[in-house]
Amino acid sequence: MTTTQGSQKEDSASDYGTHPGAFANGLFKNLSTAAGILILVTLAAVAAFLLEEAWPAISAAGADLGDKVSFIKPEDGQSLIEIIGYLVYGTLLISVVALLIATPIAIGIALFISHFAPRRLAAGLGYLIDLLAAVPSVIYGLWGIGVLVPFLQPFYQFLADYFGWIPIFAPPESGEIFTGKVALSASIVLAIMVLPIISAVSREVFLQTPKLHEEAALAMGATRWEMIRMAVFPFGRSGMIGATMLGLGRALGETMAVLMIIGPGLTYSPYMLQATQHNTIAGYIALQFPESNALGVNALITMGLALFLITLAVNMLARWIVSRRSEFSGAN
Repeated sequence: MTTTQGSQKEDSASDYGTHPGAFANGLFKNLSTAAGILILVTLAAVAAFLLEEAWPAISAAGADLGDKVSFIKPEDGQSLIEIIGYLVYGTLLISVVALLIATPIAIGIALFISHFAPRRLAAGLGYLIDLLAAVPSVIYGLWGIGVLVPFLQPFYQFLADYFGWIPIFAPPESGEIFTGKVALSASIVLAIMVLPIISAVSREVFLQTPKLHEEAALAMGATRWEMIRMAVFPFGRSGMIGATMLGLGRALGETMAVLMIIGPGLTYSPYMLQATQHNTIAGYIALQFPESNALGVNALITMGLALFLITLAVNMLARWIVSRRSEFSGAN
């Protein structure tokens, strides 16, 4: 009789999900699902807002838009599409150069903290690197224009004198002053800004490498660098790609630091040591927004839509790369 009652109680507990933790598990599942749906809804709402607000500028004829928007000058051959093209080029150029500068340094810092530095030094250095991510961008801009740009001017002169035959280091035209307010200065400041993001994520990924993998490589006679190359990098490849894309996302959307440092211009020039050659989408929007009329704001939101699509494409590309490389890393 007792056995029959016990089995009935177990059946009823199984039917109604009253085992320990069932309510908490269900609540957590629902909250997680709601959070995921909220992200998708928010992303769709942002895309819908940008498209709705940009549509008046997109649908307007070129001549009409030029007559009603102060920063579009049809007499100089400008149109909204051409300005967006210049800005997309400047944004990608400055951001990619910043990423090329920051990524190897950030990965080197992450490796030093995770595999070479003593424990106390690693903890303190990691904390200081993370602190750089909390510095406001306007502080980086002030520091860049007040300290970094004057400091880099002799270095830029050296690059122009000895490597000016490379287009990216071509000197200013004769008669122009070497101000240092150029795209390369903006790239260096952006590199410093994204360095803590790439370094922090890469460091945590490297620390997750199984110790048995590292010890096995060392036991087979590998040097420290060979162990890192054979065990740490393959395991953390997807994490490094994700960290790099996070840094690129920060660089693409940066506004104040670029706006304060660069001498803005609209060209497809590769010359990063010449002023008034480049600008970014975010910097141009911040520069033109205060004096824009209603249709001008719609045109600026069109540029914001272009930046949104670029960021979305970068993240989709990163996910594709990670998915292709996941079988060779620790993603599984």
